[in-house]
Amino acid sequence: MPRQSWPPNTLLGRLAPRSRDVLLGMGVRRNVPGLRPILREGDLESHAVVLHNAVCKVTAAMADGRQALLAIRVTGDVVGETSALNHTPRSATVTTCRPSTVAVIREVDFRSFLKQHPDAAVEMAGMTAGRLRWANRRRVDFASYPVKVRLARVIADIAETYGYDSPSGTEIGVRLTQLELATLCGAAEVSVQKALRELRSEKAVSTAQRRVVVSDMATLRSMAELDGVSGAIDECR
Repeated sequence: MPRQSWPPNTLLGRLAPRSRDVLLGMGVRRNVPGLRPILREGDLESHAVVLHNAVCKVTAAMADGRQALLAIRVTGDVVGETSALNHTPRSATVTTCRPSTVAVIREVDFRSFLKQHPDAAVEMAGMTAGRLRWANRRRVDFASYPVKVRLARVIADIAETYGYDSPSGTEIGVRLTQLELATLCGAAEVSVQKALRELRSEKAVSTAQRRVVVSDMATLRSMAELDGVSGAIDECR
């Protein structure tokens, strides 16, 4: 994959060319079918996984047995790094959304890579800090804003991070259920259904068959009360 095509907010997009090339040459490549877990919550494993060509959902089990969507990871991202660095069980399940190519890197090799390439270690730490800031922002949003604003913020963040241009607007390249959107913005599913209707009525978004398209980003950001405010994506770069 050409260097310029690595998304800039992913680890591979942030690395210096030399460190990136080393990381790309590591591990065992695997082709994984769509809808297949590559990491499972609770497993006692310690390898890291580099997403060479992938879109994945990161989920965790809730007390009632449902799965909460925590994040989306795409080509250029690394998953499983927490267990590789601190020897803890997997904190979430990572599932491919489509046929994907990944590289499985042993813990010892991943840790050695970070020691030998301090720039990569710094970028890895920066990404971890960015994800923590994103999580903290979500917690503030839960306490401070109504569901419609929280939903608009979540959709805007995802679209700006993972969306691509389509004839209808900015399409989110991951199929999302209303339950997944609800868990992302900390709301009941019925409340998200109502908020989605309001976003559609304002022609900010359109939805069909779990596809979400941002029809008017300016309107969506206004409804998210993000005018003049950097989105969470900027904090993760």
